[in-house]
Amino acid sequence: MSNHQRFDDGMRWRIVGRLEAGQSQVQIRREFHLTPSVVCNLWKQFQDAGSIERKPGQGPSRATTATEDRYLSIIARRNRCATVSQLSRDLYAATGTRVTKVTVSKRLHETGLFARRSAVCVPLTSTNRRVRLAWCREHRDWSMDQWATVLFTDESRFSLNTDSRRTFIWREPGNRYLPSNVREIHHYGGGGLMVWAGIMLDGRTPLHVFERGTVSGVRYRDEILEPYVRLFRGAVVPEFILMDDNARPHRALLGRLISRE
Repeated sequence: MSNHQRFDDGMRWRIVGRLEAGQSQVQIRREFHLTPSVVCNLWKQFQDAGSIERKPGQGPSRATTATEDRYLSIIARRNRCATVSQLSRDLYAATGTRVTKVTVSKRLHETGLFARRSAVCVPLTSTNRRVRLAWCREHRDWSMDQWATVLFTDESRFSLNTDSRRTFIWREPGNRYLPSNVREIHHYGGGGLMVWAGIMLDGRTPLHVFERGTVSGVRYRDEILEPYVRLFRGAVVPEFILMDDNARPHRALLGRLISRE
């Protein structure tokens, strides 16, 4: 145990008690694995002040003021993608106070801000929101039997390159999906592959990976509707409902005719 290691008051009083009983400092050091300065200073403190309480240390002065702490919190909330280096430079430019990146992180943690990956979403227009809300209200009273007839399908494109989700934002815990913490993604850059799948209450389709090339209406019919959707429709008819999105291959005249047969 080094002379910088803290131990509780109970142990400190036990050491003082043994010293008062005549036990030598050498014996106490060996028993408690202490350095000579710890026992000596504790005994001297007790003799001089009659107490073993630690004196509050002076420590280094705080690098930022309360006003500067608020400034860091404000600019981090305004620009949630700012790095600690950027925030440190902004603080220096505004106040002349130069602080380390560790100090910036500590101040933001004190105000409840932590570096987290941002949530992502597809941008929605006002029409998209209105139509989705109307659909939800129309189906909010559906029973489990009614939902059991619906096959929900979707495609996801997986990027083969490093994505931008390594970029962190500053946010409070529990606020992942606030609009200010969500990053909209319009398209993927670089190489990737498209994967399709569907789910129902009592089952799911296999994953289908589209080979190279564009997913057209013909490919959607030949690779999705024919081998997968027909099988599920045959097990659920006549109430079967196919749910997809507004992708162009789904809305193609050929795809619509096949899905309605």
